[in-house]
Amino acid sequence: MTKIRRLNSADAGFAEDFTALIDRAGGREAEVAPRVAEIIAAVRAEGDVALLRHTRELDGLDAAAAADLEIPREALEEALMAIPGRQRDALKAAAARLIDYAECQKTDSWEFEDGDGNTLGQTVRPLARVGVYAPGGKAAYPSTVLMNAIPAKVAGVDEIVMVSPTPGGERNDLVLAAAALAGVDRVFTIGGAQAVAALAYGTETVPGVDKIVGPGNAYVAAAKRQVFGQVGIDMIAGPSEVLIIADGTGDPEWAALDLFAQAEHDEDARAILVSPDGDYLDAVAAAVDRLIDAQPRAAIIRAALAKQGALIKVRDIDEATDLSNRIAPEHLELAVAQPKVLLDAIRHAGAVFLGHHSPEAFGDYCAGPNHVLPTGRTARFSSPLGVYDFQKRLSLIHATPGGAARLASIAAELARGEGLEAHAQSAEARAAGGARDS
Repeated sequence: MTKIRRLNSADAGFAEDFTALIDRAGGREAEVAPRVAEIIAAVRAEGDVALLRHTRELDGLDAAAAADLEIPREALEEALMAIPGRQRDALKAAAARLIDYAECQKTDSWEFEDGDGNTLGQTVRPLARVGVYAPGGKAAYPSTVLMNAIPAKVAGVDEIVMVSPTPGGERNDLVLAAAALAGVDRVFTIGGAQAVAALAYGTETVPGVDKIVGPGNAYVAAAKRQVFGQVGIDMIAGPSEVLIIADGTGDPEWAALDLFAQAEHDEDARAILVSPDGDYLDAVAAAVDRLIDAQPRAAIIRAALAKQGALIKVRDIDEATDLSNRIAPEHLELAVAQPKVLLDAIRHAGAVFLGHHSPEAFGDYCAGPNHVLPTGRTARFSSPLGVYDFQKRLSLIHATPGGAARLASIAAELARGEGLEAHAQSAEARAAGGARDS
């Protein structure tokens, strides 16, 4: 029998058990932080020399010069043509859907005129240069390349620079093909904290960027946290997670497979199913036992379900949505007969999948919305990656001579209240007249 905890909200001690379940430890990030700081400092001080040294020591890639770490654009196109036709078609289909969705996220500039004739507004500008971190080598995540690069491209970012480790020189054609489709401008075969440092501070060869996006291991996460402020980052991603709210009307085997799909990421992935139907929970548990041996990653799935999985019996669907908001899951499946009825009760989630025919796997690859989502309860205050993450908003203030008098009286009063006399005089000078514009 597959080990997966069973909880019941009616039991004594449930509150403590549930809190323990959703409490995420910090992982290895704190453990590796000192070493990461050393790597960042070395790359910042020595540039390409440190980058080459760490790439040789950590990735087993011995390059004579930093320029040798860059993959020519034509090699990306060659990789796109080298992969099997069905994979190429699937990548193209997924990219097209992501572009369509991203186009709807674009924000326009706007202006309005107040009652005193002043023009106020907002101008939207894309970031100049963005860095995308993509796991490489034996780990093939072309979907991650598409999800991180396409919104940047749609936003109008001038240049997209991708870093992807190639341990021992092993390149992944799927990753490179995705880079070609997503419009990545430059690709470097570097990874780990040294790649993040190179993107943040720039070296003689790798250009510095304005923002770094994309997932990685504990070293990458720690490096992103440490360079934040020098550059922007998307988020600090933790282990992936899914919460399924089920009313018992769905197929238990579908639910089991959805739990597997999350748990197979790694041993720290979290897969939870909540339902008021005890018989349905029993049926899902039986389906898990029946289907798990056929899974190629069965050992990982078993470890994840034992460590972070749960089947939770609740009193009713309202209690299920309350627990969901406490978890603030990265992925939330509403596996119920009328999912839109529940949507108003959902306050915190990265992505919501409505109904029995909307598995989380669609969101991972091709539905359209981005699969870069807040984890570890950060959906309480953050959102999925999107076009807006690659745009800046500039506030506009254009005061007319007549409007300046009204603004000056307000500003001067508040400035003197704060003890800032020069502010008050600067404002009042505009009300007194002098140079004119329109």
